[in-house]
Amino acid sequence: MKEYRKCAKEMLEFIEKSPSCYHAVESIKALLDAQDFVELDEKENWVILPDQGYYVVRNDSSIIAFRLPRFLPSQDKKERGFSATINGFHIVASHSDSPSFKIKENPEIIVEDKYVKLNTEKYGGMILSTWLDRPLSVAGRIVVREKNGEENELVTKLVNVDKDLFVIPNVAIHMNRDMNKGVEYNPQVDMPPLFADSIESQGKGALLKKVAKEAGVKAEDILGHDLFLYVREKGRVLGENGEFVLSPRLDDLQCVYASVKAFLESRASNYINVCAVFDNEEVGSGTRQGADSTFLEDVLLRISEKLTMDANGFRHLVAGSFLISADNAHAVHPNHPEKADPTNRPYLNNGIVIKYHGSQKYTTDAVSAAKMKKICEEAGVPCQTYANRSDILGGSTLGNISTAHVSVASVDIGLPQLAMHSAMETAGVRDTEYAVKAFSVFFGE
Repeated sequence: MKEYRKCAKEMLEFIEKSPSCYHAVESIKALLDAQDFVELDEKENWVILPDQGYYVVRNDSSIIAFRLPRFLPSQDKKERGFSATINGFHIVASHSDSPSFKIKENPEIIVEDKYVKLNTEKYGGMILSTWLDRPLSVAGRIVVREKNGEENELVTKLVNVDKDLFVIPNVAIHMNRDMNKGVEYNPQVDMPPLFADSIESQGKGALLKKVAKEAGVKAEDILGHDLFLYVREKGRVLGENGEFVLSPRLDDLQCVYASVKAFLESRASNYINVCAVFDNEEVGSGTRQGADSTFLEDVLLRISEKLTMDANGFRHLVAGSFLISADNAHAVHPNHPEKADPTNRPYLNNGIVIKYHGSQKYTTDAVSAAKMKKICEEAGVPCQTYANRSDILGGSTLGNISTAHVSVASVDIGLPQLAMHSAMETAGVRDTEYAVKAFSVFFGE
C-alpha cells in the first residue's frame, strides 16, 4: 500500500474512534501513552526532564503535549542537563470539536403517545440538511456518583452507544411540494431525532437509562452529561482511482491526526515541540479549554519555570517561537467554482493550503507565509493559497485567538476539503500525508 493511502486509512481509523471531542482526546492520549509520554496534572507540581514527552489535559476535551530537546552531557560527566540553547517553542494547534447536536437536559419529548424524540440544540455552524435520514447515535461524557468507602465521589466516564439509535426523518415531498426549491430548517421543529416509540422507550429518562447501561452505571447516579449526536457512517476512500476520502469530522480531526503523528515521529535539538488540540473552536473558543483561554500560556509558562527561567527568559522563548494554526480549508467546489476567489483556488490532493485574510481573520503575513512555504519545500510537499472572495464573508479559526494570549509569529493553514460543516465531508487521499511530512520538518528543525 502506498504511504499516502496508509496514512489516510490510519486517519480514518482515528476519526472512527473519536465520535466526540472527549473521545478524540482519549485517542490522542492512547497514541502518546504508547510512546511513554507522561501525563501531568495542572493541580500538582511538575517534574520535567530533557527528551521526555509530557501531556496535559483540561476538561477532558483539550490536550497539550510537549517534548523538550535532547539533553547534552554537561561538563560534569556525572550530570546531564538541558541543551545549552533553546530557541523557543514550535507549536502546531488544531481543534477537537466538530459541529453537531448537543442533547439537552430532560431530552425526551412524547409525540401523541406514539413516538419519543429528543430535545437537542445546535453546536456550531451546521449544514442541517445533511443530518437528515442518516443513522445516528450518541457519544460524550457523563459524571456519575460513585461510593468510595463512606464518601461519594464524582467520576467522569466516556460513553459511546455503539448502535444505530436515532434518525432525523425528512418530510416527504408529497407533504411539501416545494422541498426542492429550498427549505429553511428550524432546529427546534425540524431537527429533533426520533428515538423510539413511547411503549418500548418507557417514556422519560429512557436515554439516560440507555447511556447508563452502556457505561455500566445506574441511571440515578448520573448527575451530569455532555452528550452529542454523531453520524454512524464510517469514513471511506472513494473515487475512480480512490483519490478522495469521505468522512464525518474531517474538520478538524484530519489536521489533529496529522499534527499528532508528526509530533510523535519528530525530535528537535533547539526547540521545545508543542502539539496543542483545543476544544470549542466551532463555538468561538471562549471556554477554559478553548484557544481563548489561558491553557496554552499556562503550559508554556510552567515549562519555562521548570527550565529555571524568569519572566524575561520566558519572553525570550516566546519571541523565538512559531505557531502553525492548522484548521481545514475550503477547496474549489466542482459544482460551484464561482464561489472561490478568482486567483487563490485550492484543490483536493494539491497540498497544504496557506490561508490569507486582509482583515486578519487568519494570522498569515508575508513572513509567516514565507516560513511555511520554506517548510513545505524542505518536506517536498506542494502548497497552495486560499483567500475569501472579497464579496463573501468567510470564517475564522483559532490562530488569532491563541496569539492574543501568547504572542508568537503564526501562520494559518489547512487541508483542502469540500462540504465543510456537513455531517459527511470530502477531502483528498494524499493531503493528510502532505501535512504529516510538513509538520515533521517543522518539529524536526
